[in-house]
Amino acid sequence: MTSPGAGPPARERVVLAQRRGARMVRTRVEVQEQTEVGDAMIRGLVRAQLSLAVRVAAVVALLFGAIPLLLIAFPSVADVAVLGVRMPWLLAGGLAVPVLVAAGWFYIRAAERNEQDFTDLVDD
Repeated sequence: MTSPGAGPPARERVVLAQRRGARMVRTRVEVQEQTEVGDAMIRGLVRAQLSLAVRVAAVVALLFGAIPLLLIAFPSVADVAVLGVRMPWLLAGGLAVPVLVAAGWFYIRAAERNEQDFTDLVDD
């Protein structure tokens, strides 16, 4: 028994094993052996990549779909010529390459980030 003035003994945390190493091996094995957990993790990566692809494609489609709508809403824009080239050709030809390059650059960066997050999740 303890004396009435003394409090309970200090608590001490006992760690029998490092969970970090055990979890790393188990997570990798689950992905490699395609267990339910590993399969769910891979499905999450595929879902993230598909979602990214759909969003980028939708933005590009909206940008290119806005060109005909702009020309329908403002027919006078179609008559404007810059250096002898009419505006619809400038918008369709001159805008297409930079938009597609930017969309491709963004998609690759975001897809690699998704894959790196998945790798970090598996290795963590």
